[in-house]
This record gives sequence, structure tokens and C-alpha cells, in this order.
Amino acid sequence: MVATIIPFGSEAYFITLLSLGKYNNLLLLIFASLGNILGSIFNWLCGYYANYFIKKQWFPINNTMIDKGNKIFSKYGKWSLLLSWVPFIGDPITFVAGTLRYPIVPFLILVSIGKVGRYLVIYLSIIWAISIF
Repeated sequence: MVATIIPFGSEAYFITLLSLGKYNNLLLLIFASLGNILGSIFNWLCGYYANYFIKKQWFPINNTMIDKGNKIFSKYGKWSLLLSWVPFIGDPITFVAGTLRYPIVPFLILVSIGKVGRYLVIYLSIIWAISIF
């Protein structure tokens, strides 16, 4: 949920590490995606147990964000989980999926497609840019 507060942090770090050329690019892609997927699982769990967290002052998702996530999830259903990578709406969507008790296996599949897809686009763009310069 930190991505909701500070978006694009992981992408900047991912791009920096790719640009250095000191690390295995495939492993960077795997671990960046995995970290973001785990973050979405955490959001789903927080949503699942929302009554314990929602009133806590430290909890970074507020009612306005939950309402946005509810509207998107209600309108597009499970397919909205493909947008879990989008800053400011992705975390609330995954949180709402938990509050709605959306099953974890299809949740993981759809979120993984979105998250890996995003990092794959970044990865291919950076590799292409590096080859030009």
C-alpha cells in the first residue's frame, strides 16, 4: 500500500538496476513482479480482514479510495484486477477484492498478469533504450 502513497518507486528502482547492467535482468524482472504481487496479496488480506484495519490511523487506504475501488470493481468485475498495477487505483481495487471475498486463486492470476505485464513493458523498453544508446 506504500505504492498508493509513493507511486512509481519500484519502477524507478527497477529501471536503475536494469540500467546498471550488473545484475541478471530476468531475475530483476521476476523479483520486481513478485514483490508487487506480494503487495497485492497483502492488500487483499487487509481487505479480507478490513474491520480490524479500516479505523486505524496508520492505515493508508481511506474511505474515498475504497469507494473508488468499489466503483471500478463493481463496474468491471474481476477484470478490474488487471489494473492492479495502476497507481492510486490499483491498491484500492485489490483491497476491495479482499473485502468482497473474491477467491484468491483467480485474484492471483489476474493480478499477476497485470503486474508482470507492467514490468515486462518497462523491461523491454529499457533494454531497447540501452541498445540504442
